[in-house]
Amino acid sequence: MTSEAVRRVQSGSPWEESFGFARAVAAGDRVLVAGTTSFKGNVLYGEGDPYEQARVAFSNALDAIGTFGLGVESVVRTRMYLTHARDVDEAGRAHKEIFDSVRPASTLLIVDGFVDPRILVEVELEAFRGAVNS
Repeated sequence: MTSEAVRRVQSGSPWEESFGFARAVAAGDRVLVAGTTSFKGNVLYGEGDPYEQARVAFSNALDAIGTFGLGVESVVRTRMYLTHARDVDEAGRAHKEIFDSVRPASTLLIVDGFVDPRILVEVELEAFRGAVNS
């Protein structure tokens, strides 16, 4: 795949700059969204609330694929990372509300923690663009 077939989008997260990554990368017919939390700028939305953090994190990730003209109907895979097993139902509820109509393949993992201890949920998305050549 040539470099012209790959497009990268930044969201402004401070970690993108310090860690050297893009929020989303379109490569051929796929768009991959990096780990995304419920931060908007320097504000963490839903502090202490796994449902709200999942909802906002998925919204942020969907905004990233929106840059490529895609929406929820294009999502084929999701991943949810949680710091507590007790939060599975609440994060799952947010996922269902957003993705019930498209039913992407999904994985949920319990992890030890995140770079900011207030983060309870981090998500990733993969979307399919079809036969797109840009």
